[in-house]
Amino acid sequence: MPFSDFIGNRRIVDSIQRMLAEDRLPQTLLFAGPSGVGKATLVRYLAAAKHCTQAEADFCGKCGDCLRILALDLSKDEYVKEHEERVKLPAAKRGENPLILSTHSDFLIFPPDGPLRMIGIEQARQLNKAAQYAASTQGGRLFHIDHADRANDEAANSLLKTLEEPAPRLTIVLTAENAYELLPTIRSRTVPFHFSPLTTEEMAAFVEQRSDLSADERKALAGWAQGSPGRALSLDVDAYLARREHLLALLDTALGQASFAELIAHTDAIGRRQQEKISILVETLHGLLSDLLHLRLGSGRLVNVDIREELRELSERVNFEWVEKAARDLDELQRLERRNIQRQIAVEALAINWRQRLTLS
Repeated sequence: MPFSDFIGNRRIVDSIQRMLAEDRLPQTLLFAGPSGVGKATLVRYLAAAKHCTQAEADFCGKCGDCLRILALDLSKDEYVKEHEERVKLPAAKRGENPLILSTHSDFLIFPPDGPLRMIGIEQARQLNKAAQYAASTQGGRLFHIDHADRANDEAANSLLKTLEEPAPRLTIVLTAENAYELLPTIRSRTVPFHFSPLTTEEMAAFVEQRSDLSADERKALAGWAQGSPGRALSLDVDAYLARREHLLALLDTALGQASFAELIAHTDAIGRRQQEKISILVETLHGLLSDLLHLRLGSGRLVNVDIREELRELSERVNFEWVEKAARDLDELQRLERRNIQRQIAVEALAINWRQRLTLS
């Protein structure tokens, strides 16, 4: 399982390998980019390469160090369930036992915690303490601050102190979807790498791993995943199609193709789907809006190519300004998710606002 197995963002991977080979890896790196494009995976690969004794500037994936480090994949069911259990705990209990994950003494992950998925001050304090300990192996220590853009103000300021005077033989990697939500003083102390969604060809190669799907479903999935391997692996096709049907009804109503009475059945269904967070709805809607704009302008690749004609009809009713403002509404809705906003009400409010905006344009 060497670096060559990593799909997409090849320039970044090559740069990391070159730094390892020349022994000039920066002490603080920032991996920024969309969800699911491999940022956390590359952190694990980097940690494995620092400790693997079987390969130079690479890793074998088979020795004890590699196996322990690569096992710390937060998308695994065991870690997802651990987070779900911690959500049920009172904030004081989570503070007494800050969430830090490790399967190797020199590789620690500090992920967001609690119902608001934030990195808190107690985690940052534990990071500062852990940074003072010496490495137990020749490869040095590596700390991964996952979703560093979700650190609250106290945690961010505490983290800054560690970054200002990093301990010897300690590498800190911050991952973030939006680098500009980090403090400028934090960004200035990192070497940034900006990850992009995978190309159509890269996604087509990646989705071949989904042997549970038909050839037609894999072809469609390459678009639905929007350049994200993580999304391609985890996406439930039936759930996606059902969610998309409900959100298409929202667009039909917002663009005057259907009545609000027809929308209610769909928003009721959205309200009942407790497992789907607002972020998942927003992600799907972003894909649909992107398709409308591409069809309107006659350029760009589609996410939902399988419903091209239905979307083409809707695209004739929008302009760039309408789509731009709708996208901003989705960004605001994503921000409000941490306040536990009610999904059904949020979707109905979008339909009303977008319909009104259409009549005014």
